[in-house]
Amino acid sequence: MTSPYSVQYGSTLISYEVSFAARKTLAIEVHPDLRVTVRAPEGSELETIQQKVKKRVPWILRQQRQFESYLPKLPPRQYVSGETHRYLGRQYRLKVSESETERVKLSRGYFFINLRDKNDTERVKTLLMEWYRQQAERVFRERLEACLTKLRFLQLDEPELEIRQMNTRWGSCTPEGKIILNLRLIQVPKEYIDYVVMHELCHLKEHNHSQRFYELLNRVMPDWQKKRRRLNELEVS
Repeated sequence: MTSPYSVQYGSTLISYEVSFAARKTLAIEVHPDLRVTVRAPEGSELETIQQKVKKRVPWILRQQRQFESYLPKLPPRQYVSGETHRYLGRQYRLKVSESETERVKLSRGYFFINLRDKNDTERVKTLLMEWYRQQAERVFRERLEACLTKLRFLQLDEPELEIRQMNTRWGSCTPEGKIILNLRLIQVPKEYIDYVVMHELCHLKEHNHSQRFYELLNRVMPDWQKKRRRLNELEVS
């Protein structure tokens, strides 16, 4: 989820997660969702870890390219009537109509989108994305408040929230304590939004993927691994 560490390789930035364990050697793993994780011996220096990751970048890129070829490819979105789009886990069909007044409305299993020229698919896309962002501002803040309530015992201050379109991450937490959530999360069920939010809130207390971080996450969301797996299996665009 959060990838606080990265190495530059030419024009490519490789992000990776680090966890520490009682082990003698460092292990680097590339996952089917293209994430890179490093399991390092307790007490390892971050600079040493970074150097080892940098040496393995060619191998990492080969693994990512191989996994990338297996990933399901969604057909390009056309933004025309009849196409389906998700909102909070449910599928809705687009119904694009011409009108002097632009509007997006969700009703009875449809996204009703009104605009002057229904053949202007770029404008249809823009209107839908704007609607998603408006809903994300409301829903994400609602879920943030709910998760903060469950974490009262940590006495966390409410963090700044930013919403972005991101290609490879569902969320992240900056060193300054800002939580960034992927706009695409508005397409998935709330329980998976809660998983991402809870993960990032735990980073406000434990700033990397240490054993203490996972102990905290297990405490506040015992089924987080199941939620992460199901979230990564969802097809959203």
